[in-house]
Amino acid sequence: MTAAERPLPRGVVTRYAIGSIGTGGFATLPGLVLVYYLTDTLGVAALAAGLVVTLAKVWDVVIDPWIGARSDRALLETGTRRKWMLLGGALLPVGFILTFAVPAGIGPVASGVWVAIAFLATATAFSVFQVPYLALPAELTGGYDERTRLLTWRVVVLTFAILAFGAGGPEIRGAFADEHVGYLVMAIVAGIAIGAGMLVASTTAARGAVAASAPDVPDSADVLDSADASRRSPLEGYREGFAALRRSRPFRTLLTAFLLQALATGGMLAGAQYIATWVLRSEDAVTLLFVALIAPALLCAPLWAVLARRIGKERGFALASIVFALAAASLVGLLWAPGVWVYLPVGIAGAAYAGMQSLPMAMLPDVISHDRAQHGIDRAGTFTGVWTAGETTGMALGATLLTIVLASTGYLESTGAEFVGQGPAAITGIVLSFSALPAVLVALSLVALARYPLRKSDVDVSHVPVSSASVG
Repeated sequence: MTAAERPLPRGVVTRYAIGSIGTGGFATLPGLVLVYYLTDTLGVAALAAGLVVTLAKVWDVVIDPWIGARSDRALLETGTRRKWMLLGGALLPVGFILTFAVPAGIGPVASGVWVAIAFLATATAFSVFQVPYLALPAELTGGYDERTRLLTWRVVVLTFAILAFGAGGPEIRGAFADEHVGYLVMAIVAGIAIGAGMLVASTTAARGAVAASAPDVPDSADVLDSADASRRSPLEGYREGFAALRRSRPFRTLLTAFLLQALATGGMLAGAQYIATWVLRSEDAVTLLFVALIAPALLCAPLWAVLARRIGKERGFALASIVFALAAASLVGLLWAPGVWVYLPVGIAGAAYAGMQSLPMAMLPDVISHDRAQHGIDRAGTFTGVWTAGETTGMALGATLLTIVLASTGYLESTGAEFVGQGPAAITGIVLSFSALPAVLVALSLVALARYPLRKSDVDVSHVPVSSASVG
């Protein structure tokens, strides 16, 4: 067995995976309930609600490359990314709780402004954690299959978190007669859990100076980067991000595919509550939809890892995407025959979703290490900053596409317990946003994925193992 194949300690794999309680919770719960909270509790117009969510995500896109460059600088100067992760994990629960703490009785405009400011602060804290968190796998191990193991267990926890937050959040909200109180209690419970998961994962980052000799990084490059780090302007982070996109074809193709799929899943996530309410005619159906989606994903994530070892991550990723697209397309049938049959294709999509999450995430550190080997510089934070910006863009615009469809098909907003009906055009828009639109987007992602050039032989090279001190 080569050094590149040295197994990571189970404790490191476990603690790193626990971070996905935080990332899964934040990615799921706002995407599931925030637009609905704005339109159907606070009375904010659909387009304005989409704008609130989009502004916070656009801000993330702006700051993620900068955070990535700062994270790389911190690694070179102090030998650790841990401080950034701790800061994000500590601040996020505060912003998350404030997002759903809008006082009852204030108008829709003031409510929208409140949520916009609080959610922007929350999204900033999330990026401060997420960008260095995603940079760690390239530093923790150089093994092609070992990275798959690390990221597979991360996705197992991620899918569990999606299930817990996606099903549990609405249940907590629904346990209170007052919607404002329900959302606030939901936010307190979820915010504490999200922050705790992030703080646990931060212990896998290097403790200090030992990480400055990170694997695969030539000493000369470290010296040069350390000398230049203090002179870099904030714009340098963006320049480095664009430079990474220009020079790395594997990164461009993988990011394009992942962005399109984030757009698809973001739209479906935001639309689930509307499907439950207006198509299946049951508020409880949103919980069942999440169970149908995530339970198969939880079971199938390790199976995708086994398949990837046999046929390669890129082929496994393509297969998962095809299955997901076909399952999503079949949901168009809700237009003519809404009913319990919906849970079968949603379950198939969930099984495929596990591969669509774990395999590209396992391919990202391969891309980073390949670039490091080709160019002799360590820019893991820069790569993950751009990656997080792309993922954020996809998830945000997915929800935005939904609100555009809702507005264009005549969706009627409401406040509190007020009841309104929806016309046939609005129902059609909801169904197509949940089915045909994501299927088309995932199909387009396969065009980009077909150009991904890396195989195991390109990235599974001799690697200097990280000492135990550097993995917490």
